[in-house]
Amino acid sequence: MHIFQHQRSHKRRTVRKAVSMAQRDSDMRKKPNILITGTPGTGKTTTASALAEATQFRHINIGDLVKEKNLHDGWDDQFDCYIINEDLVCDELEDIMEEGGNIVDYHGCDFFPERWFDQVVVLQTDNSVLYDRLSKRGYSETKISNNMECEIFQVLLEEAKESYPEGIVVALRSDSIDDITNNIATLTHWLTTWQTVP
Repeated sequence: MHIFQHQRSHKRRTVRKAVSMAQRDSDMRKKPNILITGTPGTGKTTTASALAEATQFRHINIGDLVKEKNLHDGWDDQFDCYIINEDLVCDELEDIMEEGGNIVDYHGCDFFPERWFDQVVVLQTDNSVLYDRLSKRGYSETKISNNMECEIFQVLLEEAKESYPEGIVVALRSDSIDDITNNIATLTHWLTTWQTVP
């Protein structure tokens, strides 16, 4: 279904869930962290890159990071992707995330520590638009079908709602350039508002 398969860590997920709201890193951060997630093809990287440029925040593309730093457990021939090692990814990002000012871009969200993010954005795209985008990427029909099902059943939105406090999860349409432009404006405003809170 996704570009990367995941090696689940029960210990990591248990520890993440155990962190209380009182211990959230956002109490110490001077800048917020945002996660931009959604089915492949919904415009995560385009949105994250443009938002980073508009706000001077750091853009972290998890897919690129996994490849650059070898944060995986090899290649999965069946899914034609790397098997991401979630513990290695989280260890790599821990200090950076504590600093704040990060825009993380990934098609999954349930393995990151809850305390890392102040806003979780789930991009959603109309099926016909998504199909065209994935076709242009050269995805196989099976891979396209899997991703289309993921979008139809709102898998990423449900994953976000289950993994983070309700108040920080927001779904945004991402069908067109106008949508992306509006989303960037909305998120830039949110960042400005967050930064002005004492």
